[in-house]
Amino acid sequence: MNDPRALSRRTALASLAGAALAGTAAFPASATGHHRRTVRFATFNASLNRAAEGALVTDLSTPDNVQARNAAETIQRVDPDVLLINEFDYDSDGTAARLFQRNYLAVSQNGARPVRYRYRFTGPVNTGVASGIDFDGRDGAVTTPGSDAYGQDAFGYGWFPGQYGMLVLSKFPIDTRAVRTFQRFLWKDMPGNLLPADYYSDEARAVFRLSSKSHWDVPVRIGHDTVHFLVSHPTPPTFDGPEDRNGRRNHDEIRLWADYISGRRRSFYLYDDKGRRGGLRPGARFVIAGDQNADPHDGDSYAHAIRQLLDHPAVNLPAAPPASAGAVEAASRQGGANTTHTGNPAYDTADFADSAPGNLRVDYVIPSKGLTPVTNGVFWPTSDDPLYRLVGSGWPVPTSDHRLVWQDVRVA
Repeated sequence: MNDPRALSRRTALASLAGAALAGTAAFPASATGHHRRTVRFATFNASLNRAAEGALVTDLSTPDNVQARNAAETIQRVDPDVLLINEFDYDSDGTAARLFQRNYLAVSQNGARPVRYRYRFTGPVNTGVASGIDFDGRDGAVTTPGSDAYGQDAFGYGWFPGQYGMLVLSKFPIDTRAVRTFQRFLWKDMPGNLLPADYYSDEARAVFRLSSKSHWDVPVRIGHDTVHFLVSHPTPPTFDGPEDRNGRRNHDEIRLWADYISGRRRSFYLYDDKGRRGGLRPGARFVIAGDQNADPHDGDSYAHAIRQLLDHPAVNLPAAPPASAGAVEAASRQGGANTTHTGNPAYDTADFADSAPGNLRVDYVIPSKGLTPVTNGVFWPTSDDPLYRLVGSGWPVPTSDHRLVWQDVRVA
């Protein structure tokens, strides 16, 4: 793949994927008429997480951290207007976010044009927040950070508070006073929830939070219009046992957004961290983004969890999902579990272990009705592309095991 802002459309994989894929072209994020504007929304699990609290701030304090430079260059090559970064360690002062913007995004990486975001939003997440409860029933309630046992008993798995956090960056104003967060919403309060019946104690069920990180409704002002950027990062549907507690949680984390955009009859039960109830008003425009950890065809997700969004009547899917030539090449080269997959490898967004689960489509940018989807793509260059160094062949991972995914939409 080449610079998505510089090249025209190309068909890359008709012989490999069985269909012509959109290459790297995109409309710039500028007005395309008196009442229309094209805006690029994107999601990127950049793996900017660290094993110890404060380590990300240390790494970003200088401009020479290789992985951070790679992540910044990836963002610069695609140049999104509104971006969610998953797995960006949270600190209450926002220091890591400021350093990443100042020392990396605002500095040209290998000739890529710097990108500047005037607006950002970040907030606390459940990962690494001690619950004081023995969730896994093994070691008692572990409340000292820094171990797997602590992570297992946290509200969301993490070795310290804020690990695997989220960050929203935007070139358009964010209505921060209208942001809604659902960090503390309890799983038990979702009607018809999938809480495993016999795994958690009554004490655990009483306090267990649904969101493994958080769910944020971030309103973005685009001219005179508002688009709600609905972002999250559900838990992987793995690392559990026959009770499938993580698969069930992943399903219901995805369901939260499906109910949120479904009107009062389905969203009435929701309450945000300020106590406001209900979901998005009918007709409001939104873009759902994030590493959903669920593939529509392959992998271990519970009951095809992501179909709750992909098949939702309120969304307006593009004619074809975001795709790349690099994903098809990787699946063919790596083999393993990829040979048993039923989904089109062109739509994969993550390069996971070849033995299991293989490469999957887990990262999404899903626009609503009222927005017109146009060009999209996955930043996954092929091995003959100079930018291949940003994704690599699986191990070691130069940047992240996920790829940046973007979707351009016309806002009328």
